Amino acid sequence: MDGPDLINRDPNELNSHIKVNYEDVLGEPDGIRSFDCVWRCSYGCFNCGKNCIYKLMTTLCGLCIALLWGCEFGCLACQHVWCYTPYMREFAIGCGYLQKCFGTVINCCLAPICEACGMCFSKIHVQNSGK
Repeated sequence: MDGPDLINRDPNELNSHIKVNYEDVLGEPDGIRSFDCVWRCSYGCFNCGKNCIYKLMTTLCGLCIALLWGCEFGCLACQHVWCYTPYMREFAIGCGYLQKCFGTVINCCLAPICEACGMCFSKIHVQNSGK
């Protein structure tokens, strides 16, 4: 990756749920209408306020927040590589041992009982009475 896409800044649509237009927030019902100039001015005020505040907050806080999230995901990656993955491998190895022990106990204790029941019930024949 050479750098961020400056044209499509949300290619995975992570923030599509916050794309808010004027019409999504404000709307006058039929029969109750303000002056057209008020409606046009409120449209401009809404968009100007939304865009100005976003740009101001992004300028003031964006770099610090990006650094914070970069550190957070760096720590997360480190934990996965050096802690979680080796622990899960150790756990899987331990479970493999327990699985073999449990399988041996089942084969020694439960399998003969199930086999004997199967032999007893194998002699049962069911016939349809044909009503």
